[in-house]
Amino acid sequence: MTAAVTAKSSHFTPLTWLYAPGDRPEVVAKALVSGADVVLVDLEDAVAPHRKEYARAATAELLTDPSPSPVPVHVRVNAPHTPLGDADLAALSPLPGLSGLRLPKVTSPADVVRAAERSARPEGGPPPLYALLETALGVEHAYAIASAHPALGGIALGEADLRADLGVRADVALDWPRSRVVLAARAASLPPPVQSVHPDTRDLDGLAGSCAHGRALGFLGRAALHPRQLPVIEGAYLPTAQEVDRAEEVVRAAAVEPGAQALADGRFIDTAVVAAARRTLSLARRGM
Repeated sequence: MTAAVTAKSSHFTPLTWLYAPGDRPEVVAKALVSGADVVLVDLEDAVAPHRKEYARAATAELLTDPSPSPVPVHVRVNAPHTPLGDADLAALSPLPGLSGLRLPKVTSPADVVRAAERSARPEGGPPPLYALLETALGVEHAYAIASAHPALGGIALGEADLRADLGVRADVALDWPRSRVVLAARAASLPPPVQSVHPDTRDLDGLAGSCAHGRALGFLGRAALHPRQLPVIEGAYLPTAQEVDRAEEVVRAAAVEPGAQALADGRFIDTAVVAAARRTLSLARRGM
């Protein structure tokens, strides 16, 4: 299998992140050519306890292979404050094919700092770290976690565990934690969070509706459990033709007359609106 990452365009923004179990190398191999923007090799929830060491060894073999990988490979390690997590960090952090580490069950800034220290590479700092907030305590500490270490590349929710921790059933009950994480990421100058997985891999209509809701809340992109979910996620998060047209109109108007103004159709634009329009156009150009 492959490891080192091939170059992407400077306009490229990942929107699809596909999980694959670390103890199933054949599934990981398929994930790498599935069309996902990033592959997430899972050593935690997707792997039975008696398969953990094999999953780590198989993932290390993948990340050591000098051949270029079609996409970046991130690894969700076991919880960093456990012996399994520590062993994952020690074995995988130095490997050349690793593009990022996803840290589950993060509840405090200390968890991030500890993981950064234990994953530091001989030639420098740790690889990019991504904290998963899966408990009420993690959500409560969202901003402190998001700003805990310069190696942190992002934060996200683990919604299945959070539902269990909160004892909630209705999806709307998670909207406040979702917004909390979006705000914390922005306040810490991190990218918008990636939306948590939609667990029913055959419910594509439900996935599309959930993605639209997540986009409205400020998420950007989504993790997936099956390749069939990828086109739905990408379609939901890419700007529509109408959104691109409106963004182009805003940018053109700002180029002619900088500053606050009203467009011909009555829409008021200012610096913030122009910046949002440029982000829309940048996302529309991704991969070009």
